[in-house]
Amino acid sequence: MVSGRAMSSPLARLTRLLMIVMLLAVTIERPAMAQDQGGPALLRDSETEQLFKDMSRPLIKAANLDPNSVQVVLLNDPEINAFVSQGQIVYLQSGLIQAADDVGEVQGVVAHELGHVAGGHSIRLQECAKEATGITVATMILGALAIAAGAGEAAMGLMAAGQQAALGQFLAFTRTQEASADAFAVKTLSGAGISGKGMLDFFGKLQNQEYRLAIYAKDSYGRTHPLSSERIRALEQAYKADPAWSKPVDPALEARFERVKAKLFGFTNPRQAVIKYPESDQSVPAHYARAYAYHLSGYPDKANAEADALLAKDPHDPFFLELKGQILLEGGKPKEAIAPLREAVARSGQMPMISAMLGHALVATDDPKNFAEAKQVLKGAVNRDNQDPFAWYQLGIIYEQEGDSARAALATAERSNLQNNPKLAYASARLAMKGIAAGSPDYLRAQDIAMVSRAELAKKDKRYRDQKELTE
Repeated sequence: MVSGRAMSSPLARLTRLLMIVMLLAVTIERPAMAQDQGGPALLRDSETEQLFKDMSRPLIKAANLDPNSVQVVLLNDPEINAFVSQGQIVYLQSGLIQAADDVGEVQGVVAHELGHVAGGHSIRLQECAKEATGITVATMILGALAIAAGAGEAAMGLMAAGQQAALGQFLAFTRTQEASADAFAVKTLSGAGISGKGMLDFFGKLQNQEYRLAIYAKDSYGRTHPLSSERIRALEQAYKADPAWSKPVDPALEARFERVKAKLFGFTNPRQAVIKYPESDQSVPAHYARAYAYHLSGYPDKANAEADALLAKDPHDPFFLELKGQILLEGGKPKEAIAPLREAVARSGQMPMISAMLGHALVATDDPKNFAEAKQVLKGAVNRDNQDPFAWYQLGIIYEQEGDSARAALATAERSNLQNNPKLAYASARLAMKGIAAGSPDYLRAQDIAMVSRAELAKKDKRYRDQKELTE
């Protein structure tokens, strides 16, 4: 620890200032991920994820990207936004889905975000941030030296000029990226044979929002994105000249979108859902929205009635069956939930999240006769999708019931790793390695989790030490 007197020296103040700047640089370099603590939650739903895959596949192919590598996922955030972080993941926020009038508008947004993926913009943005930070650091050094020499007023001028230059460089770079992604979207939508009308309509919504927020700037200087009016002017001619301009949205895809949009609204805003979708509305989206709204608001009989109304329209729809099973299971009736969930698994092609729900129902019966089936179903679920913490939790229960403490610990390590809990993941992985044969696939998996968790703990410890040093 440095004494208070030592910290009052010009050299010490300079050192402290530089440490703060470098800490900020590290923060800029590491984008916040969806599952980080404090960030918006990742919303996972089998029907929604299947829709996202089907509506984005032609766009991904037209963008010359690999459909198996690019993911489009949903975040629970009411803001109308979408973005790309590191890797090839496109994040759509729930507010954007609710604001979109049709699936074509969402496809336009996805096409734009694929421009960021194809251009490697997230990586280049980090490089630009580092350059901007370098400008700031250099001017702060000069300013700190000027302060040490007694020229405080000149120092403030130097530091302000450096910050303005860094900000200007960063904003200009991001606006260039956005314009590039817009142009890429034109080519991608055209290549996929999808009209750009949805894209322009969505920009029109953003323009109206800018008016409501009193953003009346004549140009986009000082902004990370071009104004929506500028984007519409730049893209309208290109979209209208494309052969796909007058092509309507795929009606089957649109019907699926309306279902997903309604169930999302019922899940995220149950009070408003029953107002937006009154009981006089007997459409599939309305039943969906009310079923989730009633279920989450504690009206099981009404939720069940809405699920039954959906099944009356199509008794073999896997997602209607999943909803029925979920309402029964979470309403304390796991035995009754098993039959609809079994059929949902079979008719969905064994979608992993539906399989995990069936496994949960089987475990929740507390009947040992159901545990063998639960184990088989849950192992199949995590083999097809190992990103579901709840499936790992249920599988851990089965292993514990069987007396296989080592694999129960491995399941806990998997779950903790997904939930960003490296401390518990490391301890559980180490415990699993003690009871699993060395060199086996499960042992190697536990070893991998232990190594990743240990590295993450070391990084967190370093960040903690850096922050502590700054506050002392």
